[in-house]
Amino acid sequence: MLDQSTICAISTSPGAGAIAVIRLSGERAVNITDQVFRSPKKGKKLTDQSATTLHFGQLVNNDTVIDEVVVAIFRSPHSYTGEDIVEISCHGSTFIQQKILEVMIENGARMALPGEFTQRAFLNGKMDLSQAEAVADVIASSNAAAHKLAINQMRGGFSKEIGALREQLLHFTAMVELELDFSEEDVEFADRTELRNLTERIEVLLRKLKDSFQLGNAIKNGIPVAIVGETNVGKSTLLNALLNEDKAIVSDIHGTTRDVIEDVVNIHGTAFRFFDTAGIRETSDHIESLGIERSYSKLEQATVVLLVVDTNNSFELVKSRIDKIRERVAHQQMLIIVANKIDSGLQETIQQLEVIDLTDNEKMVFIAAKEKRNLDELIDYMQHAINLDATEQQDVIVTNARHYEILKNAHEAILRVLNGLDQQIPGDLLSQDIRECLHYLSEITGEISNHEVLGHIFKNFCIGK
Repeated sequence: MLDQSTICAISTSPGAGAIAVIRLSGERAVNITDQVFRSPKKGKKLTDQSATTLHFGQLVNNDTVIDEVVVAIFRSPHSYTGEDIVEISCHGSTFIQQKILEVMIENGARMALPGEFTQRAFLNGKMDLSQAEAVADVIASSNAAAHKLAINQMRGGFSKEIGALREQLLHFTAMVELELDFSEEDVEFADRTELRNLTERIEVLLRKLKDSFQLGNAIKNGIPVAIVGETNVGKSTLLNALLNEDKAIVSDIHGTTRDVIEDVVNIHGTAFRFFDTAGIRETSDHIESLGIERSYSKLEQATVVLLVVDTNNSFELVKSRIDKIRERVAHQQMLIIVANKIDSGLQETIQQLEVIDLTDNEKMVFIAAKEKRNLDELIDYMQHAINLDATEQQDVIVTNARHYEILKNAHEAILRVLNGLDQQIPGDLLSQDIRECLHYLSEITGEISNHEVLGHIFKNFCIGK
């Protein structure tokens, strides 16, 4: 599967800049660069130089100087791709970058495909497939939490977890299959009680990994936060205050917001994806009704629900609105009741709200959205709601949709193993389900892969990585 040709690409961001880096990888990387490199020291050749060294000189094309550069040499197998690598640091002119690429191609290199450097690292055993996928996540990370999860996966945290599961299962499937060779003698090499204990532990861990995807995906793409409530309670004002811009139209007229307004903002290193929804009320307006249906839909999809209530209303009315939304909030969601307009609200309503009973997944905060009063307290609740502290302690949180699908399949296979043990099915059938689970786990790390899967993964990388 590994192409032996020497590849080249610009590895820095597109466009002009102070410095650009052109990277080559392959058996002829040093030799190709040597053909166009001129050192101030006469007779100095890059092919004679040691690994992990820097060399100053000029790149030339037919005796015409292209640029003064610094060349870094990395020798196989101690490089990112496991092959010989040359990295050329040049001035960031787009003309210079393209000219250097042209010269390298003229001398025997070819342009790299998207993600081909990382794909070669995988194929050469420098990293497994889940670590290779994490490289793209590190590059794409737009907030501190997503960056932390990607770095952990790139360092092999997820791979170690999967590897430990495989080793345990491999031992038992070998014992079960050994029994098949002695089927006429009716012996058991795999202790069924021990196998059940192991299978139960693996089932719990697979379920935990699978279930962590909801949090991991939210952190990676932005924590979904639905802002809901009746018309004219200050939902759009709150959104504008959180985004620090006039994203939503604010008006005293009821029903101004008729569709879902969405935006992402990075707050204290965490990305939140806010949905300002249409005001929930009884209406005969068909278009507004469609907006209200979408409000309920976004409420169901959200990790955090901000229920905005107006403290100018009576406590009985506010409490009835809270109870109505409570019925729609699932136990795994966090409901934050946002008591708005406390600068002008009824003191009796505010005082009664202060002593309202809250469940474990509920919080209440008193704000004045127009004056941005107490927004910091609201943001603190939002960050606690997603339990980011868990990412500090939990070794692995799944963020990749491919991994999630595979873990679902592996979990179903291990459940069949447990069911088979309960029904005392023959060892050959038991072994089949164990091997199926092993197959799925191997797909995550790339021990089992194919051109189609690899092509799908690496096509989403940038060229030069």
